[in-house]
Amino acid sequence: MANERQFKLKTKFIATRGVKEYRASIEEWVNDRDHVLEIGCEWGTTTKIIAEHCDSVLGTDVSPEVIERARVRNPELKFDVLDAFDVRAALDLGASFTKIYIDMSGLSGYRSLLDVISLLNMYATVLRPEAIVIKSGALKQFASNCFAWGQGPEWSPGKS
Repeated sequence: MANERQFKLKTKFIATRGVKEYRASIEEWVNDRDHVLEIGCEWGTTTKIIAEHCDSVLGTDVSPEVIERARVRNPELKFDVLDAFDVRAALDLGASFTKIYIDMSGLSGYRSLLDVISLLNMYATVLRPEAIVIKSGALKQFASNCFAWGQGPEWSPGKS
């Protein structure tokens, strides 16, 4: 049974749909004091945009070939190979990240919603960033229909 002494996550989760929203969130969520981990950096395009707004950024991807290509295209930025589901390896990167950005194309459908929630909770629990921004239309749709009981909006089955 939950109690007031139970560990509670303080990380904010921001769900975006599509690359445009994902990148638009940077200006609002990233500041010049942040140390950002981007998971699923591909070419490093978003990593470069994040770098313009923060103290440091590390772009990661599961593919060594993709990381090499990102390094060639953006030699001024840091990139590393990382399997997103290996949170221990993310911890071993040795950095204290204040924000995490996640863009993994396999996590956008409804069938992957539990995987998305699990991934978010793992990173929030282990790395404890202030916020995690994820590109997942399924999560955004799901979250738009959720609210914490007693914290509004005032809704009940009799109201619509």
